[in-house]
Amino acid sequence: MTPSSPSGKRQHVVDTAYALFKRDGFHATGIDRIIAEADIAKMTMYRHFPAKDDLIVAVLEHRAARFERQLERLAATAGTAAAKIATILDWHERWFRDPDFHGCLFAHALAEFGDPDHPVFKAAVRQKNGLRKRMRSILEEEMPPQRAEGAAAALSMLIEGATLMAQMGEATAAIDSARKAASAIIASARVPP
Repeated sequence: MTPSSPSGKRQHVVDTAYALFKRDGFHATGIDRIIAEADIAKMTMYRHFPAKDDLIVAVLEHRAARFERQLERLAATAGTAAAKIATILDWHERWFRDPDFHGCLFAHALAEFGDPDHPVFKAAVRQKNGLRKRMRSILEEEMPPQRAEGAAAALSMLIEGATLMAQMGEATAAIDSARKAASAIIASARVPP
């Protein structure tokens, strides 16, 4: 049964589409399937999302906001920059081990929508850049901005690689290696040139 309020119905569509997109991909999931799975009228879909791209962007933005809220809560429990970065890796470890883990929705969006001017591509880039900026901000608490930027970029690449390894079925090796490499990256960034 679908929620009755307009905002409840909109969120229900986003949640339904998210589950389908992460499992089957964006292009492979048609609007008719989302409508059927969400058990809504076609007019309800198009009232909230005039185009499929609008729905995909809404799904990505919802997922990015949820991720940000989760990281905010985790970071509040840590005192040092290294501990805050560790909470980000903790989050990834839990995600990698989730039975419903299908890899990174944002990376999939970048792969399926390769045009940098496409709104879906832009939404995925915003999330990826948002995580890097968050890590840079955390690191700037304890090191100069230029070093924090370099370390955040390296940590971003590290997380992307670990996510791919986890998707290949190597979650334990991915997170163990990521933790060791993150410690080395942070330690190296702290050392003056």
